[in-house]
Formats: sequence, C-alpha cells, structure tokens
Amino acid sequence: MGRAYQNRKESMAKTADAKTKLYSKYAREIYVTAKSGGFDPDGNLALRGLIDRAKKDQVPGHVIDKAIDKAKGGGGEDFSKARYEGFGPGNCMVIVDCLTDNPNRTFADVRNCFTKTKSKIGTEGSVSHMFDHCAILAFKGEDEEATLEALMMADVDVTDIENEDGLITVFAPHTEYFKAKQALIDTFGEVDFEADLIQFVPQTTTEISGDDVAMFEKFTDMLNDLDDVQNIFHNAEF
Repeated sequence: MGRAYQNRKESMAKTADAKTKLYSKYAREIYVTAKSGGFDPDGNLALRGLIDRAKKDQVPGHVIDKAIDKAKGGGGEDFSKARYEGFGPGNCMVIVDCLTDNPNRTFADVRNCFTKTKSKIGTEGSVSHMFDHCAILAFKGEDEEATLEALMMADVDVTDIENEDGLITVFAPHTEYFKAKQALIDTFGEVDFEADLIQFVPQTTTEISGDDVAMFEKFTDMLNDLDDVQNIFHNAEF
C-alpha cells in the first residue's frame, strides 16, 4: 500500500496547493475590485461578476467575504495592475496580467519564466495588437434577435453574437462590459451567466508541436506558480 498511498498523498497535496493558489488569486482580485469600485456587488458589476465566477470555481464564501472586509478596512496592500507581453515557446504570442505590490519583483519573476523556457519578453504593445480585448458574456437562451435588440437599444457596440446549443455568447469591446451586462440584466432579469469575463482573444493562432509543447507547459506552470500572476492569454494551438 505504501507507494499507492504515497501517490495519493502527493496528488492530494498538489490539489490542495492548486486550490490555495486559486483562492489567493481570487481573493487578491476581489480585494482590488472592491477597493476601487465599491463593496456592494449590486452597484459594482465587476465585483458581482467576479464573485459569481469565484463561486463557480468553488471558492469558499469565507474567502470572498474576507477579501471584501479587508477592502472595507481601507488599509492593506496597495496592489497595481501590471501587464507583460512577449513570445513564448514555438514563437507563440503571450500576454501575462498581474496584480502586484512590488512591480520590480514581479517583472523580474515574469522575465525569469520567459528566460528559462527559451522565450522572449517584449515591450508594451509588442503582441497585444494581435489580440482583441473583449468582454464575453454567455448565458442559456435561444432568442438571439431579442439579445441583439436589447444591446442595440442600450447603445452597446456589439462585436459578435453566437448561438450554439442553447447558449448565447455576446462579444463586445472590453470598454462596453458594464453597459452590455446591465442591458442583458434589464431585459432578461436575473441572468445566470455561464461566462462573465474580460479577456484577450487572439486574432490568429500559432501552431506549436514537439518539444515546444512540453516547454510551453513548463512556461505556463512557472507563471501560474507566481502569486502575482492573475491571467495568461496566448495564441498557441497544439
């Protein structure tokens, strides 16, 4: 039983470690969002969407409440957003979004991930122009026309609407996120969003294969191990 038990024990430790990192990332983002936009989810749609997403990822309620209470306290860390761009394994394009209380440390840590995986960190704008910065809202429904009409009546600049297997997905510029979400709630009532986020969507993809795949996995694992990294966007296609 020794080895089987040890394997299970190691697996449990990895799962616990992954959960701890997930909770930490959500707690930090909730703290920053509440501190900058207000503590009431009904008046801060970004916070409301973040809390909904955290719950779907099974983040415990006490983690969410503690982050909001910490923001209410007015003190605490002073986090700022940082974004790094570059070329990952196989020359794919990568954007790394961070929340940091020490930009110099975070830049050094992220650059180290690039360097140790034969990748190259670039300057601001070096690859982001090849991504669309989108608000993405998806919910169960069938009436694509009613959705479009609701968004147009609210003067939302809709990029695209997809309706696939009873799931309507709205794409809009990231600057239209609040307006688009409020328009859908005003029209359809309390909407249970399957997707409620802002992210970078690549305009083109870069196919990677062979040793580059393993190197890419090492690259993203190293980035995900950094406490300051919140999101990684890329155009790699395996």
